[in-house]
Amino acid sequence: MAVADPPVPDLVGRANACADRLRAAGRVLLASHIDADGLTSAAVASTALARAGIDHEVVFEKQLDEAAVAGIAAREYETVLFTDFGSGQLDVISLHEAAGEFTPVIADHHQPADADTEFHLNPLLEGINGASELSGAGASYVLARALEGPDGDNRDLAALAVVGAVGDMQDSDGGLVGANEGIVADGVDAGAIETRTDLDLYGRQTRPLPKLLEYASDVAIPGVSNDESGAIAFLTDIDVDVKRDGEWRRWVDLDGAERQTLASALMRRAVASGVPADRIEALVGTSYTLVDEEPGTELRDVSEFSTLLNATARYERADVGLAVCLGDRGDALAEARRLLRNHRRNLSEGLQWVKTEGVTREEHLQWFDAGSRIRETIVGIVAGMAIGSSAVDSSKPVIAFAEESATELKVSSRGSHALVRSGLDLSAVMREASRSVGGDGGGHDVAAGATIPLDGRDEFLAAADRLIGEQLS
Repeated sequence: MAVADPPVPDLVGRANACADRLRAAGRVLLASHIDADGLTSAAVASTALARAGIDHEVVFEKQLDEAAVAGIAAREYETVLFTDFGSGQLDVISLHEAAGEFTPVIADHHQPADADTEFHLNPLLEGINGASELSGAGASYVLARALEGPDGDNRDLAALAVVGAVGDMQDSDGGLVGANEGIVADGVDAGAIETRTDLDLYGRQTRPLPKLLEYASDVAIPGVSNDESGAIAFLTDIDVDVKRDGEWRRWVDLDGAERQTLASALMRRAVASGVPADRIEALVGTSYTLVDEEPGTELRDVSEFSTLLNATARYERADVGLAVCLGDRGDALAEARRLLRNHRRNLSEGLQWVKTEGVTREEHLQWFDAGSRIRETIVGIVAGMAIGSSAVDSSKPVIAFAEESATELKVSSRGSHALVRSGLDLSAVMREASRSVGGDGGGHDVAAGATIPLDGRDEFLAAADRLIGEQLS
């Protein structure tokens, strides 16, 4: 069935081929990654498969290495749908495909390895940037639209696709761009998403106003950011009733005029404090609200929803995150919220550790090795938080290490979009440097990861430093 007004026209041919293969299979194993983008990718694909009457099972993998692919093959499904990974591991997957163990269908947005397969839906193959214009969940959504039946309409799944894109930090310049805009438009048309120009601070739905401002460190405002008493003093000086019945209100509790008053006062404070104009502009962006979710909850705002999801699968509870994505607002949501409290504490402690211990600076990069002090499933998030703080030099990419096992190190790397515009491609760096020491890696130009032998760190760093220097020279 041809989709009317496809959200990403350039991917229609690939999406239709993948959808036809899945319909012909009848029984599918769906394998996905464990971050917010991976969970929403799985939820979008699983819902679309179910609506199309395709029997399937869902499994999650922390990383898609040779052992994981062999385990997937051992499940003896003729067709395996990979979401939010698979492209970067095509060299491994193709060996199992060639052996007749399964037919892969891939909906991904990461840099492809030097191999290909017949059913491969990836924006990069059509010149669309997979790091900033379409996420894994977005690729799954394009596939979901192609799986629609004559009476079906999967546009409501755009809401989860937007959660995945924001969870993948594709809105880092104030809003979603490129192919993502077509998905947002679908969600708006379906009545699932509302967009507005808004104060671009995390926690608009759930944080009391003093905490909203205190923790807003992406645009540091002296005397307000990272300053609890300063944030309270700022709020008490503006012409807004910031408390009701003795309790601090939240951003979501304010009406339009009150929000405008607060935002204008915050900008005046930023200007008076000497914050650069481009950073002041970053205080405003596009907000994406899921209209079917309860106001004032983590699920109403896509940024908070994505953080909730990261708090599940990164702690071996992908089942909880998937259940929340599929609509469980009872036990699964309660457990996700418990995990979220633990996740926030771990992130705070991890960032504080980096600030206290500092980083080691090489010629072209900076790095820290957290050992077992930061969980390997969240060390990349901590590295991303560090690059937006005073703890590191934003002019160089950050590489973070954490123990993955008794024999392996997890490597996470984060850069900036400014560095990418200057030639940085961390996906290539992670792949080449890790393979030089007997590991493997990949990802995006601005954020990538790898796994390497425990004793390969220093040799890996030397290779990564050389590669980054060559890219930025």
